[in-house]
Amino acid sequence: MRLFTALRERKPSLAAGLLALRSKAVLGQTRMSSSSSLPVAAVCQMTATPDKEANFSSCRRLVEQAKEGGACMVFLPEGFDYIGSNREETLELSESLDGDVISRYSHLARKLDMWLSLGGFHERGHDWKTDRRIYNSHIIINGQGEMVSVYRKTHLFDVELTSKGVSLKESAFTIPGPRLVPPVQTPIGKVGLGVCYDLRFPELSSALQRHGAEILTYPSAFTVATGTAHWEVLLRVRAIETQCFVLAAAQVGAHHAKRTSYGHALAVDPWGEVIGDCGGSDVGLTLVQIDLQRLQDVRRDMPVQQHRRDKDFYRSLD
Repeated sequence: MRLFTALRERKPSLAAGLLALRSKAVLGQTRMSSSSSLPVAAVCQMTATPDKEANFSSCRRLVEQAKEGGACMVFLPEGFDYIGSNREETLELSESLDGDVISRYSHLARKLDMWLSLGGFHERGHDWKTDRRIYNSHIIINGQGEMVSVYRKTHLFDVELTSKGVSLKESAFTIPGPRLVPPVQTPIGKVGLGVCYDLRFPELSSALQRHGAEILTYPSAFTVATGTAHWEVLLRVRAIETQCFVLAAAQVGAHHAKRTSYGHALAVDPWGEVIGDCGGSDVGLTLVQIDLQRLQDVRRDMPVQQHRRDKDFYRSLD
């Protein structure tokens, strides 16, 4: 059995959010595990705007709600710091890793003794003064407020879906990351890092799994068109093929006049079952227990990795 609940943001007070949690439990929408010792992850959903202060306040409330709900690690989506309304605004609002935004999240993590996955931070590039380009960076901060890993998104979203009204060219101002980073040991298990569009590239998830990942995470801001068609399917197949938990925080709703995100922040278990879904309209979070014994059972009963052939075999058609 697994814990699943969606905590919708209640602005009046944290207590109101906790009341919502208790109410859902009474209604039978929460499935409690028989083991209270399993670590709990909080997968969050928000609506970022160009207002960085408002975004931080929204995220802080979610992290505080996650703490009260028993989570030891919180996952925030791509663009948690802001989503700009145009290229110039996006660049102007960006910061370095030692800027105010990450400093505030480090303080929050230390204050609450919470691990944070900050997916999709607008990080100024190493040659910012000459080229004004940024990285899309996924940052892990531990419970002492220390930055323990930074992954820079490698696959950039350059897509023209004319019939769907989707036109984005991330590479116009974003530098592709140079490499993957090793999975990070956290209180919920070993977490492999991706960002949004990386989800479409199974080579990335397979590489992370080979290097010990037990949880894959894809903080995202999927468009409504691509999310409706592909979001849940892709997350479930990444879980099935790697036999990992998959946690995907998400943006939801209208960020400004030009952009709207799909939502449905999801948690998926190693069998491919959805164990948490924040829905497609509200800010909130889902709390899920991470049962690594479940992962080991799935891998034992269907030993896909042991059946995998060597790399040369899969290249025999080249």
